[in-house]
Amino acid sequence: MTSKTDMDHDKSSSEKLVLEFKEDTALTEMMRLRVSSLQKTGQKRQDGERLLLPHEAVYRLDFPVQELNFSRWYFSLSGHGRVTITGISQHWTPDLTNLMTRQLLEPIGTFWRNAEDPEESPLKCLEADMQEFGERIAELAKVRKVMYFLFAYKDGSTAANLSCTIEFIPEK
Repeated sequence: MTSKTDMDHDKSSSEKLVLEFKEDTALTEMMRLRVSSLQKTGQKRQDGERLLLPHEAVYRLDFPVQELNFSRWYFSLSGHGRVTITGISQHWTPDLTNLMTRQLLEPIGTFWRNAEDPEESPLKCLEADMQEFGERIAELAKVRKVMYFLFAYKDGSTAANLSCTIEFIPEK
């Protein structure tokens, strides 16, 4: 997790592709409606179905090119809290099928700042998992133009105090 200014010296900006995770509010709402529909009718979820939890939202990453190599993550979180990012495999077509637990990718990305940590302290993360997760995203980008993610906000974090992007180096 290096600052953007440090990285500008490493590579020229024409060699980098920084993509922002964007909340897919329509898809998040569709998944929330599924939960409320099941609650209203008293039905149970489909076997293996993954329902959206109240502290989660669906995000998307759009790939303008497919041949990418993972470089690094940029995230900032004002205040404290924990954010978990779970990738969803290419087998999910949200307009046609329910999300199933078998479609969730590992490892997940987690970063946090504890309540007792000063706000200016760096975010903590499991660096090996974040590296592997970024590499998995680059692999999946080869066959996808868009990828979906579940962002879970815990321990005081919210979407409003998060910025999360991922940097790739396009293959030549």
